[in-house]
This record gives sequence, structure tokens and C-alpha cells, in this order.
Amino acid sequence: MNQDRQATYAALDAWIDQHFDEQVRFLQALVQVPTDTPPGNNAPHAERTAELIQAFGFEAEKHAVPAQEVKDYGMESITNLIVRRPYGPTGSGRTIALNAHGDVVPPGEGWTRDPYGAQIEDGAMYGRATAVSKSDFSTFTFAVRALEAVAKPTQGAIELHFTYDEEFGGLLGPGWLLAQGLTRPDLMIAAGFSYEVVTAHNGCLQMEVTVQGKMAHAAVPHTGVDALQGAVAIMNALYVENVQYRQVTSKVPGIQHPYLNIGRIEGGTNTNVVPGKVVLKLDRRMIPEENPAEVEARIRAVITQAVEGFNTERGYGSADALRVDIKRLLLANAMTPLPGNQPLVEAIQQHGEAVFGEKPPAVGTPLYTDVRLYVERGIPGVIYGAGPRTVLESHAKRADERVVLQDLRRATKVIARSLADLMA
Repeated sequence: MNQDRQATYAALDAWIDQHFDEQVRFLQALVQVPTDTPPGNNAPHAERTAELIQAFGFEAEKHAVPAQEVKDYGMESITNLIVRRPYGPTGSGRTIALNAHGDVVPPGEGWTRDPYGAQIEDGAMYGRATAVSKSDFSTFTFAVRALEAVAKPTQGAIELHFTYDEEFGGLLGPGWLLAQGLTRPDLMIAAGFSYEVVTAHNGCLQMEVTVQGKMAHAAVPHTGVDALQGAVAIMNALYVENVQYRQVTSKVPGIQHPYLNIGRIEGGTNTNVVPGKVVLKLDRRMIPEENPAEVEARIRAVITQAVEGFNTERGYGSADALRVDIKRLLLANAMTPLPGNQPLVEAIQQHGEAVFGEKPPAVGTPLYTDVRLYVERGIPGVIYGAGPRTVLESHAKRADERVVLQDLRRATKVIARSLADLMA
């Protein structure tokens, strides 16, 4: 039996090698259709993906999220795809979902190559989403193609979930598919990198803080209330919290401590006007051990105390006091491991070691993903796919994002081999 399994693994590897040029072209075609989010007009990419995989004999169900829901969410269009590949009678075995997201942050500045050119140079493909996570559209698609060509499973099912809302939290991506009852897999693997199996990740709280003062001419600043100075007081208080977070450590390997980032500041009208309004947007990463409600309450309290201190220090009464409005933009819970994920971890570790020559550790990541939405519904999942050892190496969310093609090839083999074991 072991010889038979080894022969199957070798045949899977060979099929992937034989079709790798085709896989690379497939990924290039996906990268060349922009999915900048915002603005989030992602339905055209779903249409293109469905068209491309139809050539492989895969029919994609197109699940368009209602336009008003998408608009209210701050995006323009979302069509999520499900490709169902049944291999036996319903209920005859496990259903395993493979999920990757097609939405990405805009390219930003500093690129030395066309962010949508999918240019190949020195064994790597460059472009936005080459690493996160259009790469795994190809990893998962070609792993399933290899599985069907070689192992020919006779029970269970595999589903490909290609979704378009991870950058906004996933609620209209996997969250919407699950809430609509369109899928209920037994296990799932989500897009990730090749040198570790991620079993847990941080949570994320994003908030918008509107600091409201009173505009005034810069020649007579005492007639106004400087919203920017108030915002500075708030930011200083939050940054003090950041120092204290270093003392709150996680027991999950790969995750260190909480942290807070103020990623966007908008305000003011002109250089000779005291700013009357400033808006801050902040991102608070939560380790799995933290309680999200307590985290949010603490941030609100810190902001409120900073504003009260600002007003008291300047002697502002209620009529001219600095005011603040705090709005939650996103709450993504942390992903914690479910006991049922062990078959996934064991299969990927076994084949990761065989293909890469080193066993990928099972760890947590400080990122947050939409995998949590499956896990919250009791569906065990892990994160694994094509990519380097670290986010920094991939240049994800930075200029010159890239994926090493050898990692793409080998990760596809690991997934194909793992699916062969899991579907047996």
C-alpha cells in the first residue's frame, strides 16, 4: 500500500511539472485583471476567472452579492465563485473547501515593474496579488486538476471558493456564502505561504475617530478649537498603550503581542485655518487570548480620557469643548485552532517535508484573514499555499509584490498530495 501511495505522489508531482507552464500563464491572466479594493469593483475578475477555468472543465457558480449590500459596505461589485467537484454519492466522504481571495489593496507607489504586468524575472512573477492571493487560485485549481487526473477520487467532494472581500473583512466573501447556506464543508484550506502551516491568527479591530473642534483664522487661533491638537493628544495616549501592549504576550507560536496602528489621518482646510475637524483611522491587532469587547472598551476609554484632559487643560467649557465621535469599522475575531484540523496539519506537514525538504511548523500569524469565518462556524481550517517564509519577503501590500515560481510549483504538489490523502 505504501508503494502505491508513493507512486501516486510521484505521478501527481509529474503531472504538475508537465502542466506548470500552463499554470503560470493562468496566474498571469488573473494578475492582469485589477481588483483594487478600494474601490472594490471585483465582479469583472470573477467573470474572467470563471471563463479561464471553464477551459479546464470546471463550472463556476457565480454568486453575486446584492448591489445595495455591496454599496453599503463601501465596495462596488462582488461576485463570489464556488466550483463543486463531487467524487461520489452525497455524504460518501469529506467535503474539503479550498479558499483564496482575489481582492487586493491598490498598488501604491514605488513599483519598478508594472503591478498588473505579471512579469517574470529571475524565477519570480511580479505583480499585485501574485503572492496574496491570486497565486493560490492557481495552486488550488491545478492541485485539484492533478488529483482528478492521477488519483481519481471516488468519494467525497472538493469545492473551490474564490471570494472578493478579504481586504474588507470577508463578511461579503466567505461570510456571505456561509450565511446564505451555499456551502458547508467539513474541512478547509485557505491561501497562505509555503513554509508554515498557520492554525491561528490575530483578530483585528478597526475604528474611525472623528475629532470635532472649531475652525478659526490662523491669525486669531484663540477663537477656534484646534481639532488637530486634540487629535495629537489622542494619538499620544494611544501610542502609550502601544508600549504597554508589549507586556501582553501570546502563548501561540508565531504571535507575539497586541499592537495598534494609526494608518490614516485626514483634516484641515488650508494652511491659514485652524483645523476644525480631523479624522483618524486606527487598526488594533488582537492576540487570540484577548477579549474583543474589552479591547474596544479600553480604546474608547483611552480616547475619551484624552479628550477630557485636553478640554480641561485649556479650560474649555461645554459650549466650545473638543468633541469626538468613535465608530467601529471592522471587528474580525481571532482564529483559534479547532481539534478537527489535525488531519489537515498532518498531511501538509508530511508532504511539505517531502517536497520542500523541511517540515513546515504549525504556527500562528499576526495577520488576520477571513478563514476565521469558517472556523467560527465549526469548520476546521488551516492556512497554506504558495509564498515565501515571511510577508516581508513577498512584498505583499508593498511595491514589487512577487511569488517565486519554484514555491508555486512545490506548494501545488503539497496541496495535491494532501488532498489525495484526505480524499482516500
